[in-house]
Amino acid sequence: MQNGTISNWNDEKGFGFILPKSGAKTIFAHIKDYSREHKPPIKGLEVSYLISTDPKGRTCAVEICPVNGHKKIGRGFRQKALSLILLSTFAIILFYLYSSSVIPLSIVGIYAFMSIITFAMYAKDKNAAEWGQWRTQENTLHILALVGGWPGASIAQSFLRHKSKKLSFRVTYWITVIINCGVLIWLVSPEGRFWFNNVMKNINFG
Repeated sequence: MQNGTISNWNDEKGFGFILPKSGAKTIFAHIKDYSREHKPPIKGLEVSYLISTDPKGRTCAVEICPVNGHKKIGRGFRQKALSLILLSTFAIILFYLYSSSVIPLSIVGIYAFMSIITFAMYAKDKNAAEWGQWRTQENTLHILALVGGWPGASIAQSFLRHKSKKLSFRVTYWITVIINCGVLIWLVSPEGRFWFNNVMKNINFG
């Protein structure tokens, strides 16, 4: 193991550089090679690491771990707990609306299906970010959330630690949640239910 200090870190892109304690030149470090038991890296953090090479043959640091402290506490746990509470609450609401014959099973299915697809797209984008591959556009992730995938997006953000810190993305995400829930509220109204039933009849006849 070698010791060094995080000389700079790009939290959004998930990588940075370590300045070795030996005085050698900086070495590349990626979030996928950083300890998941600790809080995200910050500039000036003293770490231990091993030297390796990435798939392209470039020198990089692996098994990166803070030398002292920096344990993951508080924020990450709260974010996961809140996302689970949000998902559970919304699932209970959907079940109540369905069991009361306010919404059809198809709407519940849409939310479940879109949440799975959205979670998978977040996972794909996180993997692409870690390996420098083609990324999924943020607008695509927002559209998926808007059409019913926002519960899956919430779980992905908290458990995959992806797209969970960029303020502009988070603000837009919550706007999609509000719009989607507003549409759902309209769909449970007499006018909304009448419109949805007509749409489904036309689809079935087609």
